Amino acid sequence: MKSGKKYRESVKKYNAENSYELAEAVGLVKTMAYAKFDETVDLSVKVNLKKNQSVRDTVVLPHQFRGEKKILVFCKPEKEKEAQDSGAAYVGADDLIEKIKGGWTDFDIAVATPDMMKDVGKLGMVLGRKGLMPNPKTGTVTFDLKGALAELKKGRVEFRADKTGVVHLAVGKVSMDGEKIVENVKTVVSEIERKRPADAKGDFIRTVSVASTMGPGIWVNARAGEN
Repeated sequence: MKSGKKYRESVKKYNAENSYELAEAVGLVKTMAYAKFDETVDLSVKVNLKKNQSVRDTVVLPHQFRGEKKILVFCKPEKEKEAQDSGAAYVGADDLIEKIKGGWTDFDIAVATPDMMKDVGKLGMVLGRKGLMPNPKTGTVTFDLKGALAELKKGRVEFRADKTGVVHLAVGKVSMDGEKIVENVKTVVSEIERKRPADAKGDFIRTVSVASTMGPGIWVNARAGEN
């Protein structure tokens, strides 16, 4: 596939074979961005996993860059007021389940109390495909709606390694201050390292790279969480 002129001009600003310190890599991502829109800064972390291992958790980024997300809460009537007072955009039970069965998914995050999961589980084909199914591992199945929604509103995001052992996560916008992007990257990398399986041997984090939406990936010192 042929690259555009702006892309070719952009890649002249760095050496694709070099590995850069985190702050320098982020600076390059910002200067190499050329799109007319505010490109997202994406982080990719390759981890050393065995076939039976996985890495999945949530993290609250210290610096947010996205608008407020619409949170839907599945709960019984006695928890509705807590959900509403905590800022949920939609609150309900069977009514919401039927609406979603009809194809409606105008929300960004779904949270459920444990006593609703038997019924919410029937939405697996709809919510699972869109990555919206509540999950205890990500803190979206809980009776503590106030605490869960407070964290989600702060910008708690989920990360997980894909089948190739790579964690992909958006960590900012090119318009953001570089130091804020650096702090977001450090937070994510540190959290991934913290989730290292107990029986993992050798270096757990193999490679780290950052890139803007339209730009090339820039290799970062693999110990980015410590820079």
